Parts: sequence; C-alpha cells; structure tokens
Amino acid sequence: MNTDVTIIGAGLGGLVLARVLHLHGIPATVCEAEPSPAARSQGGLLDIHDYNGQPALKAADLMDEFRAIVLDGRQATRILDTDGTVLFDQTDDGTGTRPEVQRGELRQLLLDSLPPGTVRWGRKAVRIRTLGEGRHEVTFADGTSLVTGLLVGADGAWSRVRPLLTAATPAYTGRSVVETYLYDAATRHPAAAKTVGGGSLIAPAPGRQIFAHRERNDTLHVYVGLARPRDWFDAAETADPAAVVARIAAEFEGWAPELTALITAGDTAPVVRPLYALPAGTRWDRAPGVTLLGDAAHLAAPNGEGANLAMLDGAELGRTLAAHPGDTEAALTAYEQAMFERALKSAEPDGIDIGAMTAPALAAVFAGHEQP
Repeated sequence: MNTDVTIIGAGLGGLVLARVLHLHGIPATVCEAEPSPAARSQGGLLDIHDYNGQPALKAADLMDEFRAIVLDGRQATRILDTDGTVLFDQTDDGTGTRPEVQRGELRQLLLDSLPPGTVRWGRKAVRIRTLGEGRHEVTFADGTSLVTGLLVGADGAWSRVRPLLTAATPAYTGRSVVETYLYDAATRHPAAAKTVGGGSLIAPAPGRQIFAHRERNDTLHVYVGLARPRDWFDAAETADPAAVVARIAAEFEGWAPELTALITAGDTAPVVRPLYALPAGTRWDRAPGVTLLGDAAHLAAPNGEGANLAMLDGAELGRTLAAHPGDTEAALTAYEQAMFERALKSAEPDGIDIGAMTAPALAAVFAGHEQP
C-alpha cells in the first residue's frame, strides 16, 4: 500500500496533525498499535494552555468542542505543607488560562473530528526501512506493510521512528510517580475529598511529593512522586499491591494522616511510572521524508507542557506542510527549526523544581511573592 502522509501514533499530537491536514485537504493515515480507542485508560486531567495547547486546537477548528468538555472549577489549586497546613488556596473563578479536561475525552474529540478510516488500529510498527527519495516502508506486527512519502513519528517516548533521525534515547530522570485512584470520594473518602478541594492539590517536600486531581465523576487521581533509583521501584513492584502501598507510605512517615490517606486509601492497585527524558536540546540533521513530534522528538520530565507541546507540534507541522505545497523538505526544515527552539525553551529551567522544593517555597512562588 502507498500513502502520502503516514503518522505513527494516535496520541494527541498525531491526531491534531491529522485533523489540520484534513482541514487543508491533505489526506493522512494514522497507524496506532492499540487495538481500539478503548484499549487502555488515557490518563487523567490536562490543563490546556492559552499559549500552546489552545492555539493548536484553534488551528484544528475545534475550540467550541473543546470548551464543551472543560471541567468547571478544576483550575482551583491548593498547596499543603507536610503537616496538613494549607499554605495556598486559589479557587477557580472561570477566568484562568489553563482550563482542565480529561485526556481521554480530548482524544475522543480529536478522533471524532477525522474522516472514518483515518486511524488504523492494531498497527504496531515493528520495522521501518528507508527506500530512498524520501520514501519509507513501515512493517507492522500483523505482517502488513505500507510505503509512505512522508513518515511522522508521533509515537511517544520509545518511538520506533526516532532512530531514523537520531541515536538519542531516553534516560531515567531519577524520579518516578506511583499512581492510584479514589472513587466516589465525597461519600467513600470524605476526608480525602475535603483535603484535595475542588481542583488540584500539591504537597511537596524535597525528594517526595503528593499530587491529587479531582476528576469527573467524583474521582480523585493521586500521583505520589519519589526521587529514588529505578531498582528501588523495581523491587517494590515485585511485592503484592498492599506491600507496595506500605513501602511507598513509609517514605511519608510523619506527614499528616489526611495526606498519607491519599496513598493508603486507594481503590486501585498502585502503578509505578518511571520518568524518562531525552537530552535537552536534542536535534538531528534533516533526513528526507521523515520527522518527529511530541515526546518522540523532545521527551521531558513532566512539567505541564508535554501534551500541549505535542498538540502545537502537530498543528504547526500541518500548517507548514499546507503552506509548502509540493515542497515537503522545505516544510520539514521550517517546522523542525521552530520545533527545536520551542522544545528547548520549554525544557529550560524556570526556577521552579517542585521535586526539590518545600511547601512554603512553592506557595510563595504561586502567590507571586518571591522566586525560590
């Protein structure tokens, strides 16, 4: 099979690219390893920024649909000290610039905006061969293959497309998060629900943090951050779920019980998510007929920008291709130069490293009183 534009990965960035190309009359095929849109959970809340994520959705002509899935009140932010003292408490008055949505709902919105058949599910890329003149052959785990004139790697941290361009690989950042959920919080976990408040909670200390988001349907989504070697978490994962919870909770000995309950009262087995990043400033020389976007291009430790940057990458790549009809290489050159700078700027330290901060220092930053 021959296609003009093939996007590997049906994440947010790849889908925005496909949507923008569609608006400009450029057909694209999205190949996704997952067997269906519902194959796995799509993660929690995303704050969609007015300087990157929202412009991407505007380019995709989906702002009305986006506003329809925004969760009112979820921009509220609360910072607690380890003893439970509330140091910062900002409500959501509806004027904020980072409205929150469920990642899965945003992904479905993008899927629904594409022509039927654009996304081909169950297509896990296992081999990619350069054919010359900008063409590539992609072979999938099911034995099928296709040849494409433009190949876009939107396939995340462990991209199969990235090695065509660079030898850079993700490295462990020294931190991991442990994830769990508390369901029906108001009735089953009232103390935890009161502690979290209406939006997001952050309880930081150097090397350890508790984050929680209030999601749709009265669900609390909890992320526990720890700066520990990868093998420390490997050892934890070999134990039964209760033992994992106990080991993680022990790292927060002495913290307020209403905070540690967010760890111990989870309704789901804890899931360890190691955090990886590509070297900041990763670049490559222009190679005909192939490029990357999102985490495939500039994976970084979570800083609130990843999904937003991926969507903006997709929108900018789509618009640049449309602006250079018949000259794909000129489009890719222009796109990559801008994307490299955008990614580097996002990765530059801004003085806030929650992983190393105390709660009073973070609260002061949020209140705008001082920089840490």
